[in-house]
Amino acid sequence: MGRINNSRKHLSIAIACALLAPTAWAQDAAPAQEATSDATTLGAVTVTARKREETIQDVPIAVTAFTADALDKLNIQDLGDLDAQVPNLTIYAARGSSSTVTAYIRGVGQADPLWGVDPGVGIYMDDVYIARPQGALLDVLDVERVEVLRGPQGTLYGKNTIGGAIKYISRGLPTSTDGFASVTVGNYGQLDVKAAIGGPIGGDDALRARIAVASLNRDGFGENVITNQEVSDKEILALRGQLGAYVSDDLNFQFAFDWMDDQSGVRGAKMLAPNRFASGVAPLDSRYDVRNGMPNINDTSIRGASAVANWRASEDWGFKYVMAKRESDTETNIDFDTLPNKLADVKAFYADEQVSHELQANYDAGGRMRGVMGIYAFDGQAGGQVRNNFFNLLFGDTQGTVFTESVALYADWTFDLTDQLKLDVGARYTDEDKNARVLNRGYTDATYTRPNGVVSANFDKTINFKNTSPKVSLDYQVTPEIMVYGLAARGFKSGGFNIRANATAVPRSAEPFEDEVVDSFEVGSKMAFFDQSLLLNLAYFHNQYEDIQLSVFTSFDSNGDGVDDAFFGDFTNAGKGTVQGVEVEYQWLPTRNWLLSGNLAWLDAQYDEFLTTTATRPPVQIDIADSQRFTNAPEFSGAINLEYRTDLAGGGNLSARVGYSYQSEVWPTTDLSPAIRQDGYGLVNAGVNWRVNDAWSLSLQGSNLADEEYRTTGYNIPTLGVLTGFYGPPRQYSLTARYSF
Repeated sequence: MGRINNSRKHLSIAIACALLAPTAWAQDAAPAQEATSDATTLGAVTVTARKREETIQDVPIAVTAFTADALDKLNIQDLGDLDAQVPNLTIYAARGSSSTVTAYIRGVGQADPLWGVDPGVGIYMDDVYIARPQGALLDVLDVERVEVLRGPQGTLYGKNTIGGAIKYISRGLPTSTDGFASVTVGNYGQLDVKAAIGGPIGGDDALRARIAVASLNRDGFGENVITNQEVSDKEILALRGQLGAYVSDDLNFQFAFDWMDDQSGVRGAKMLAPNRFASGVAPLDSRYDVRNGMPNINDTSIRGASAVANWRASEDWGFKYVMAKRESDTETNIDFDTLPNKLADVKAFYADEQVSHELQANYDAGGRMRGVMGIYAFDGQAGGQVRNNFFNLLFGDTQGTVFTESVALYADWTFDLTDQLKLDVGARYTDEDKNARVLNRGYTDATYTRPNGVVSANFDKTINFKNTSPKVSLDYQVTPEIMVYGLAARGFKSGGFNIRANATAVPRSAEPFEDEVVDSFEVGSKMAFFDQSLLLNLAYFHNQYEDIQLSVFTSFDSNGDGVDDAFFGDFTNAGKGTVQGVEVEYQWLPTRNWLLSGNLAWLDAQYDEFLTTTATRPPVQIDIADSQRFTNAPEFSGAINLEYRTDLAGGGNLSARVGYSYQSEVWPTTDLSPAIRQDGYGLVNAGVNWRVNDAWSLSLQGSNLADEEYRTTGYNIPTLGVLTGFYGPPRQYSLTARYSF
């Protein structure tokens, strides 16, 4: 896998030996607490979905939350592992990357990771919005909980939460020293080391700090059969630090930083059919092996810092200010043809930077009215260069920067109309400017230093988007254990410019695409039965989706002979769609030893209008809605987890879990290639957790135990003879030893 990875493995072993050795001060610390099998009722998780603390059963929206303990038991290693555990969530690593995220909720999302295109699902780390998908497939490290909010969340989370929001909440700053160290070993050479420590600095808890580190390593699922280098491997270093100054009970300041360096190799892609430009070369048998001719480089580095001030001005009013800055850099090689031949080789560089400010005011006087309001400002720039080499004859690049300036005002208030009936109203006003500076041109050779005079796009354009997104909901407490609700909300995602535009061949490609809007209507219920031993949450939603933004490949005639012989990455507003669905989440504790949990989801996503331009001369715009399908929108999906847990005579406890998840047919890409389409499939997972005592625990985990072969996405580019698929991980198993203090 390379000398860098081997050196990191040796470093990981050394760190592991040091961290797992119990020290005197660690043994004297207060033991970590964990629920035992004595529990006969289910406790509702506390969440901050509405930016105030509430139990998940009291929040009148569809939200799923996972505590740190639940994440461990379900073997959630990164956000992609949440896919099966949340209704109507599809989330995975984007194509050739290992840490770039593709996320869809209820059929709404965005698969294109290029700058100038915004995600459809907002990802937040400790209240800070992560604007770009590179590096956003966050690994679980010292986390307190993860919340997934389904449906538009504009009034509180705003920017690009048209499909929903994923909140990653780090472990807070404790008033007494605690921490942990863990080592995980598994097949494919897996070696993960994680550790964290936090507590007061000095004699009191006015100044507190916490630091968490991780070294995550795994050999590849496949190899480059020509160079013998491993592909689809994992090589990540991560660091997160926090510092808090608690000036008084009413005023505190918190500072945080995070850093991640991902030097994993490229992901292996399977050739699904021979390339017509490489005669006699058959696809490989392995779904992970490749014959790539490009270097095995797929590096991403991320840096982030934030400052938070919390001030309790009075018994009724609290104020919060969040300032954050994030940066990321990526270098990646995309060998579309997966061959040593120079057919479709692309090298990409991304550089992103964002600064955000948010001032929030919370009001709660203990009466019949409470709420939150605030102002949010975002200033970001995202750019880079994508170098294309087609057939070692055509050399060109896409380069430029997209500048985004956005300001939003928001408010969300709850009114107790009666003791049982509550009204929640909110709105967000957004004013956003996007400036795109694009230069796409050709070169004479692969040095990309001598332009050949062919310029496909050269523009500097700005567009403004304004939007008001309201929300209104009613919830009624039928009994102390049953709440029903109904809501209507609007979601908004701004438009922009296609930085891959070929304005020479297709002039309209240099024009801006429009913003997306979703009008969502939802009814649901949060229910508890049998003395809180059964929790059952239901939701039905109906969404009207307009100006759907799609990334597509557009062919064109490059030499005027009347035949389309070239293509470019296009971006368009397809039209309108209707998306509806039903979601069921359940937890049942029939006895103190057994727990049954999971979800079921039905999703019906249909295009009402899908406008496209024909390749005829002259071109004609037609509606092809009847032949189109939503991507990443399985009709049926669900998961079931059965857990047995018991206390042990010698102390500690033991839990064993088996889980099964299923999703029906999925079309991952907009070209609707039958070869890339994934039929319905199921995955089997299992785990055993043994808490030896208050300090030590062991965990044996297995995922995809049946070694199911399933595609997550792929490429279909007929002009280049490319038809490839990217597959989910194979069977994996691991053993983790953890020491907590």
